Amino acid sequence: MLPFVYQQSSMRVRFGEGALAHLGDEADRADLKRILVLSTPEQRQQAAEVADLLGPRAQAVFDGARMHVPAAVVGEAATLAERCSVDGVVAIGGGSTLGLAKALALQNGLKILAVPTTYAGSEMTDIWGITQDGRKTTGRDKRVLPRAVIYDPRLTESLPVAMSVSSGFNAMAHAVEALYAPDTNPIVGLMAQESIRAMARGLKGLGTATTARSDCLYAAWLAGAALGSTTMGLHHRICHVLGGRFGLAHAEMHAVVLPYALRYNAPSIGLALASIATALGDAEAFDVPGAVRALGRTLGLPTSLSAIGMQLDKIPEAIDDLLAPGNYVNPAPLQRAELQQMLVDAVHGTW
Repeated sequence: MLPFVYQQSSMRVRFGEGALAHLGDEADRADLKRILVLSTPEQRQQAAEVADLLGPRAQAVFDGARMHVPAAVVGEAATLAERCSVDGVVAIGGGSTLGLAKALALQNGLKILAVPTTYAGSEMTDIWGITQDGRKTTGRDKRVLPRAVIYDPRLTESLPVAMSVSSGFNAMAHAVEALYAPDTNPIVGLMAQESIRAMARGLKGLGTATTARSDCLYAAWLAGAALGSTTMGLHHRICHVLGGRFGLAHAEMHAVVLPYALRYNAPSIGLALASIATALGDAEAFDVPGAVRALGRTLGLPTSLSAIGMQLDKIPEAIDDLLAPGNYVNPAPLQRAELQQMLVDAVHGTW
């Protein structure tokens, strides 16, 4: 076996149906006395319920979290946090809300308790991102890691199947990229492969199997943990650029881009492709990127960027951003002509 380095996160995880009832205990363990509850406008009711669980610890609810973490929203939340003299936040929701919590942790030093209600998996990573003037700046900082994460499958029951599937593919993209990252290792490989297996099984069972949402949430946890231990590559680079610059729907964008990024990198990631094929239940699969795309199509996901608002004439400026220096490492070299063709195919949905 080749030598490797694995950094274990010190984060506390509580998983299971009804786990949210222990939120107060987790707040006490983190020594949080004055808490700001964060959510999107659509999850205001869940945020209010969380505030009730926290009792006098909850000082206010901020329900303005938005996709891609606009800097203006961070400023509004920070102002409220300072006015209420809070020492931490509880983020209930998906990647948008967790992203806002991370921005506050980075800028204001606030502790985070995370309560995921989607399969974004960002609660398990030290990756943060803030969008300003059409550009999404990302980085890594241990200060943005939650002190504890509460995974309660019951909280995902109200998530529509279509949103569940796109969110699940977002998590799957994390696991896939962790498999071929330059700093991957056997432990990450096991977590990523198990995540893909559990997510594929869970997504196929939504609406029929009672354990499906638990499988998906479990898979999202593993995917986030895997990504949090490795360096991001082309897939996440594309999604951060397109999301920040053009405001494309985050989860759906990941679902569309995943097979195209896999196909771009395929000649350089043979071992990762074999691992993905095994996770999907077809160790002999010849075309793994095609199999991933077919799974998304079967589950009703969009298969083109144009379907979620990307315009063909925006590709040149996207490629300029993709080729700019950044904290991303990809197994296959990034070439302008090849990237151009990949994005043209992805916009049209050509395969």
